[in-house]
Amino acid sequence: MNQTPPSGLLAKFSAFRQFCARVWALSAPYFRSEEKWKARGLLLAIVLLNLGTVYMAVQFNDWYRVFYDALEKRDQTVFWQQMGRFSYLAFGAIIIAVYKFYLTQLLQMRWRAWMTRDYLQRWLSHHAFYKMELARYSAATDINASPDNPDQRIQEDVHSFTTSTISLSMGVLNAVVTLVSFVGILWTLSGPLGFTLGGSSYVIPGYMVWAAVAYCLVGSVLAHYIGRPLIKLNFMQQRYEANLRHHLVRVREYSESIALDHGEAVERGQLDGRFTTVLANYLNLIRANKKLIWFQSFFGQAALIFPFLVAAPRFFSGAIQLGQLIQISSAFGKVQDSLSWFVDNYDTLASWRATTDRLTSFEDSMIAQTQDNEALVTTASTELESTGLKLALPTGAVLLAQASLKAHTGDHILLKGPSGSGKSTLFRAFAGIWPFASGSIAKPGNAMFIPQRPYFPNGSLRDALAYPEPATAYSDDALRQALEEALLPDLATRLDQEDTWSQKLSGGEQQRLAIARVLLKKPKWIFADEATSALDETAEKTLYERLLTLVKSSGGAIISIAHRPNVAAFHDKQWTLQKQPPGSAALYSLTASQIPGGSAAHA
Repeated sequence: MNQTPPSGLLAKFSAFRQFCARVWALSAPYFRSEEKWKARGLLLAIVLLNLGTVYMAVQFNDWYRVFYDALEKRDQTVFWQQMGRFSYLAFGAIIIAVYKFYLTQLLQMRWRAWMTRDYLQRWLSHHAFYKMELARYSAATDINASPDNPDQRIQEDVHSFTTSTISLSMGVLNAVVTLVSFVGILWTLSGPLGFTLGGSSYVIPGYMVWAAVAYCLVGSVLAHYIGRPLIKLNFMQQRYEANLRHHLVRVREYSESIALDHGEAVERGQLDGRFTTVLANYLNLIRANKKLIWFQSFFGQAALIFPFLVAAPRFFSGAIQLGQLIQISSAFGKVQDSLSWFVDNYDTLASWRATTDRLTSFEDSMIAQTQDNEALVTTASTELESTGLKLALPTGAVLLAQASLKAHTGDHILLKGPSGSGKSTLFRAFAGIWPFASGSIAKPGNAMFIPQRPYFPNGSLRDALAYPEPATAYSDDALRQALEEALLPDLATRLDQEDTWSQKLSGGEQQRLAIARVLLKKPKWIFADEATSALDETAEKTLYERLLTLVKSSGGAIISIAHRPNVAAFHDKQWTLQKQPPGSAALYSLTASQIPGGSAAHA
């Protein structure tokens, strides 16, 4: 009668299969990529060199027998012959070891380079990097389960995964081939073991093979039981370390604001709390490793003497000579090493498992963010129009429902509403980057958005001004003219100066530089989100007049978000977000109206 395996065993087997599938899913793309022939060639060479390592081990095992027999018999002729044989065996082993190291490192480097570039390309496509951050705070997402710290995933985990996958897979190959090669040798050399039990005689053929299997099986089970906590501890250690690093970067990024608010004590307390978490988890990691090392050390030391103990009766009875005893010990050691591979590499396997899990979650998140989960935006229109637009927050709350908007060429529209009503979110939907939206939006293709916090890459000023296009796309005269029109004449002579412009410039200067970027690129449509909030009224008036002149000459329109009352003078229409009563389909509704005395009245 067939018995169903315990559910726990089935669960473990299923988990193992799923893990292997995850490793394959992460590994296969490189070996199918445009570099597949180089990758496969390097992998084949490494496999052959590993097989060569095992072959040399078999030759050395035979050398031990002949050499020690010669010593026992005091046979100088055979002794010197074996010294010569050792020389070419050692030379061959050295060549194999050097090229195995070199080609393994080369494959690891090439694989890491390809995988890193692939992740960067996918992470920075379809606005995945932006959507992944938003998704962490979605109502449908467990923030602790969602991928965090993508910088660590791409920079550290990819390196760890490629290195560990190659080294561990070659380790398994070595262990299997070594086991196959030496188990026959050990079986032949160990001979039968006869004993009497209960008046009956028993004979165990190849008894040392069975002894090695039993020894290593017990060791593997105990190693798994003792080292099992390492998997989760390694996973959490990487997360806590990355969280600490991220907080340190934020302190550096917002150093001025923290200093002005005298927030050093708060930041110190938060950093100390994160560091305490790092240390607490690391202490648990140390304790778990200590238990595993205790076991591995006992297991390894016992393995050194174990073959001599089980082979000693045959040696002292004269059944085998010294050379055969040494050969048996060597063969047993190889078999034991092969069968103990799991025990010896448990901590590495635990770290590899944690790395694989982190990369898998990162991979799944990138794939999920490439799906069309935002409003359909087309850029072939000459006007802005939305149909059935629904906007929601990451928490699931609906901001707008079935909103229908239309803006024509020549419009100067001011978007108003209380703080938190979704004005910037509506702009994100217009840009096609807001993932919690549905409906359709048609907008002109030649449009630019000025965000509340403009981004400037580190490097030269010309690069910051031309971003995201290369600075070579514009002449120096065009760059200088844009800076002067944006009221930044002092920067016009510093185009080649390299600096951290987001920290070097004041808030007002950053806003003027963002407007200079618009004046340089001359889009037809402009979406300005609090683009002049840090400027004085005189500068604001001058820059808005220049933006209006730009859209008028190009046949476009401007839509602005602003809280200052005087900004209304530069617009002729207003879209207003109004709070709806509880129980409504959405938190806000959108109404359109004319602005008396606005820019249309001055036309």
